Amino acid sequence: MDFNFSDDQEQLRDAVRKWVDRSYTFERRQGITKAGGFDRAAYGELAELGLTGLYAAEEHGGMGMGPVEAMVVLEELGRGIVMEPLAQTLVASGVLGGYAPDAVRSQWLPKIAGGEALVVLAYQERKSRYRLDQCETQATQAGGAWKVNGDKSVVPAGDQADAFLVPARANGKIALFLVEREADGVSTRGYPALDGSRAAEVSLRDAAATLVTEDGMTALEHGVDIGIACTCAEAVGVIDKTMQLTAEYMNTRKQFGVTLATFQALRHRMADMKMQQELARSMSYYASLKLNAPAEERRRAMSRAKYQLGVSMRFVGQNSVQLHGGIGVTDEYLGSHYFKKLTQLEMVYGDTLYHLGEVSERMQDTAGVFA
Repeated sequence: MDFNFSDDQEQLRDAVRKWVDRSYTFERRQGITKAGGFDRAAYGELAELGLTGLYAAEEHGGMGMGPVEAMVVLEELGRGIVMEPLAQTLVASGVLGGYAPDAVRSQWLPKIAGGEALVVLAYQERKSRYRLDQCETQATQAGGAWKVNGDKSVVPAGDQADAFLVPARANGKIALFLVEREADGVSTRGYPALDGSRAAEVSLRDAAATLVTEDGMTALEHGVDIGIACTCAEAVGVIDKTMQLTAEYMNTRKQFGVTLATFQALRHRMADMKMQQELARSMSYYASLKLNAPAEERRRAMSRAKYQLGVSMRFVGQNSVQLHGGIGVTDEYLGSHYFKKLTQLEMVYGDTLYHLGEVSERMQDTAGVFA
């Protein structure tokens, strides 16, 4: 199998990296954090690069690209710890493009691809504990119109988004709906997340909704899997930059008259971190390459990847802080923000222990089939 990137993919990587280096500086990021954790102007710049249309078909104004291109982009955004939720845009594009009726696709995908509308997945509930089938939100139909009642938690940029993809129970099973934030009955309460980005609690009270698909569970699982692959790629970028910062510190900070990099025990620790970095990268590739696999194979691959990424993120982040000492957790130092990002990414779409359980359960199911 050829793991080399094409010229177009390398050009895409280079374009995103240049934007991060020139336009998304640490100082700008700090200003965005202080202003609330989301900047519509920065999101618009991503749209100008064409990134918001990465997953949308060309007929809807998008670029019609796939998981590998998304992985390349998210790695670079991870290196810059960019807070604007491009991954959510890719999730929305993938779900609407694959499951929504033509009218909904024609209405929303061009706006998403052009950066005019931010649509995010609002699926978590307080009691769900990462389980997608635990959904208390209800949808009812009257006079041909749908209404949704329920509460969703930790919705990325929830008080800034233009619309939500909301799973809700309808006629005894989970369906997927699109709900506009400005619709009657929708209220949001925004707050800063650990990494400085923005999240919100979303309350839906007889909120007008558009049906995306009655087979909501299939669409939701696919959307979450896109999100997991994006999270893995972003985490690789964060890990890469964390390793770079740690190596630079080790080569400049002196103790007993010599740099820290001369101590063998610390070099061994860096070698262990490097191993976790490469394990994370290989499993991120695995996740992206499995996104178009059959559903059961895809779900199993995503849990495997997210488990390894969780282990790698924790190991690299914690060891980086320990090698830095006290400066590693100060708000003024860039490295501390990468540590926060790694800590948060481990919890997104299911934490490490959750996916370890998912991997074990799916292996047992597979073993039962062949017993």
